This record gives sequence, C-alpha cells and structure tokens, in this order.
Amino acid sequence: MAWLIGLALLVVPIVEIFVIIQVGQVIGGWPTVALLIVESALGAWLVKREGRRAWNALQTSLQTGKLPGRELTDGALVLIGGTLLLTPGFVTDIFGFFFVLPFTRPFARRLVTRFVSRRATTLAPPAFTPFMPGNPTQPRPPSGDVVQGEVIDPDRK
Repeated sequence: MAWLIGLALLVVPIVEIFVIIQVGQVIGGWPTVALLIVESALGAWLVKREGRRAWNALQTSLQTGKLPGRELTDGALVLIGGTLLLTPGFVTDIFGFFFVLPFTRPFARRLVTRFVSRRATTLAPPAFTPFMPGNPTQPRPPSGDVVQGEVIDPDRK
C-alpha cells in the first residue's frame, strides 16, 4: 500500500501538469487559470456546505444513540474531496467533486465501504484459534522441551 501512495505522489502531479497544458492549448492560458480558480472557489463553497451537513448528521446520530457509520464515512469523503478540490488541477477536481457532491457521494461511500471491508477481512485474525490463551478447557501447546514428571510440593504433607 505504501508503494501505491508513493507512486501516486509521483504520477498525479505529472498527469495534472499534462492536463493543464492540454487544456491551456485548447482554450488559452488565462482562461485555464480562471477555470482553475473558479473550480477551487466552487469546491470550497461546496465543501463548506456539505461538511456542515455531514457534521449535523453526525451530531444527530450521536444524540439519538445510533451508530454513526454512514455519517463518519460521509465526513471522511467530504474531507478527502475538499483536499482534492483545493489542490490545483483538473484530475484531482474530478475526484474531489465525486467525493463531495451529494448525488455521487453514496456511490463513493459504497466503494469505500467495500474496500475497507475487504481490507478488514484480509487483515483480521482467524475467528477461532485452537489454543486460545486463558482458556482452561483446552490444553496448551508444548513450547520448547517437555519433561514428564510429577510436582512435589514440600510444604504440603
């Protein structure tokens, strides 16, 4: 997973610069800069609005005693999407809007939930271990040399 993040940190800026140059060649330099500024401003406004909604939903679920799984996922998606939207570039803005917009966020939430549940099942310990420590009904596996014998307590007669 760490190598994937490292690769993304190298590839994403190169892709962003390439796309900005291509857009600049089609619509011109100043319109490209203006489009990037407008996207960032729109993204900041949208993150503020959706972040407030996610925060209110989280508070409501905590006050009602409901587990806030969906609300926490939405908050994380808005946070990640906001970071991507404030990063200059068109490719990161596409992913940022995908995470932040209220009509695309449920799809992103399903993807994140599926990814996390797969990761959790591959990293989780097995459900049953035959020799659980602290279970007196199961014998402990021998560790090292085993010497057969009888314990004699000199204080007991």
